[in-house]
Amino acid sequence: MPTDTELIADVQQEAEQEKPAETETAEEISPEKKKKRRFPLSIQTCICLGLILGAVIVQIIAVNSTAFSDWYRSHIFPLWVATYGRLTSLFSFSFGEILIMIAVFGIPASLIAMIILIIVRKGKRKKTARIFGHVYLWIVTFVVVVQINNCFVLYRASNIAKTHGIPENTHTHAQLEMLCDEIIEQVNIAAKNVERDDKGCIVMNCDYDETAKKAMRNLSDEFENLDGYYVTPKPIMCSFFMSQMNLTGIYFPFSMEANYNNDCYKAKLPCTVCHELAHTRGYILEDEATFLAVLACIRSDDPYYKYAGYMTALSYVRNKIFDYADEDTKSRIDNSICDEVWADIDANREYWDSVKEKEDTVFNTETVSELSSDFVDNNLKMNGVEDGSESYGRMVDLMLNYFIDKPQE
Repeated sequence: MPTDTELIADVQQEAEQEKPAETETAEEISPEKKKKRRFPLSIQTCICLGLILGAVIVQIIAVNSTAFSDWYRSHIFPLWVATYGRLTSLFSFSFGEILIMIAVFGIPASLIAMIILIIVRKGKRKKTARIFGHVYLWIVTFVVVVQINNCFVLYRASNIAKTHGIPENTHTHAQLEMLCDEIIEQVNIAAKNVERDDKGCIVMNCDYDETAKKAMRNLSDEFENLDGYYVTPKPIMCSFFMSQMNLTGIYFPFSMEANYNNDCYKAKLPCTVCHELAHTRGYILEDEATFLAVLACIRSDDPYYKYAGYMTALSYVRNKIFDYADEDTKSRIDNSICDEVWADIDANREYWDSVKEKEDTVFNTETVSELSSDFVDNNLKMNGVEDGSESYGRMVDLMLNYFIDKPQE
């Protein structure tokens, strides 16, 4: 039998053996706790915040330096087109449209899933919230970085008139009407060179891909950044929804794609595709993209592109004149337009009327149209375009200054 002294000695020995283990455990845990206190943000969070901060700094520099924006448009933006744009062009469908669907349906569904999982997984609520939080943070990072790099910076670059020696003069109504007469003469000729159906409406026999790219590249000797790689223009699957938004095309910076409405009347579609391609070459202002699209089309060897270019030019110039003209002037202009052109003008108008009148739609057309118009107007103003959607009309001023005042080589 051990004595009391021996028992006490054994207990003391066991206690001494346990002490180092406790100290060791404390020493192992302590640095981790200190580390967590010292670095409260995860690596993913730091990366995302760093990318957002970098993009914001780029935007601040662009807002305050036109020279930087010009350099970015000429040297950095083409790299995004040649890499990310080349990647998304591998898809036969609009990758941007898929991203929109994910945003509209996927994000709300994921929020519901997150709430359910947090309720159900009682022991892993923090981990679940952290995982979803990182996903949403990466989404926000992607949106901010891409929107700034592929869109917002471009708004701060020099306008096309300054970079390409186009005068910025003011013109008289007589000069505008003279330009309109010349356009009508050319569109009447072009209208005879395209195929038409029994109703006299155009039957489009052209592609909206290679011919558009070729037409844009043909301008590269005169306008910078129009050579090099071009993304593949793609039709939108939900084209009717685009019609409800009064859109015939859209440049989607998140996928670097030139998308077009495949439901709308096709007479002006070649010009629409060239317009969106102009955006992917760094010409982000709407009036400049339309001007380049019209110029590319009317100089194209393809009769359908040539006709589409003159049709678009006529639409803009005619609307400008009708803002001030008396009835005699309006009648003179309209009477000089040939029947074939009127057939396409009327068919185009009928299509847009049918969109407004359609009742069995998922979303109310009037509401969608108003929201779309407000978004476009506010987006332009936010990026320094003071007259917002009205800037589209400045394309006519560009045409006047280019065709009347600019010295032709």
